[in-house]
Amino acid sequence: MKRLVFHFDVVSPFAYLAFERLPQALQGCSYEVEYRPVLFAGLLQHWGQKGPAEIEPKRAWTFRHVHWLAQLHGITLDTPAVHPFNPLALLRLALACGPNRRIVEAVFRHAWVGGRDPNDAQRLAELTARLAPVRDPAGEEVKAELRHLTAAATAAGLFGVPTFTLEGRNFWGLDALPMLRDALIGGPWFSGPDWDAAAVAPPGVVRR
Repeated sequence: MKRLVFHFDVVSPFAYLAFERLPQALQGCSYEVEYRPVLFAGLLQHWGQKGPAEIEPKRAWTFRHVHWLAQLHGITLDTPAVHPFNPLALLRLALACGPNRRIVEAVFRHAWVGGRDPNDAQRLAELTARLAPVRDPAGEEVKAELRHLTAAATAAGLFGVPTFTLEGRNFWGLDALPMLRDALIGGPWFSGPDWDAAAVAPPGVVRR
């Protein structure tokens, strides 16, 4: 059985869709998943990028795209009342609970089902009571761990979510699930030099 790490931030609709699609995409494979929350904003800041919601045409396209994907795959997805929202409370809650599939499902659906504000105080309190975290989500231990996980993700070359890590290789995005499956079942492309060779950029054109 192979272990894969699912790096996620609940603010990302693509991470939510990938979470919901993962069992179907990897059906028949032998694997276990470690769910690892990271702060998407921290990845963007590290690489000097803007998030899709910060560029208006890209934001509009992103939500059209994810709603189309949701209906295509039969996944309930409702745009939250506030987006982008601050995901820290939900990420820390997941981490404080010891994130497994049940916990991660709960925090994703809290954000992406129902079209409400993910940071509504009453809703957050009810979710916290239901999940019964074993550590204090607002405690310094959990906060420091989330910072550490985000820093470790950037050090490993992660630049976005969802990212799946399998045997030291990172697979980014919902549309990488078929590629991840091929790697998981030992596809021949992954046994030779192609993975490394494909990433070597050709010489650029210098314009004067």
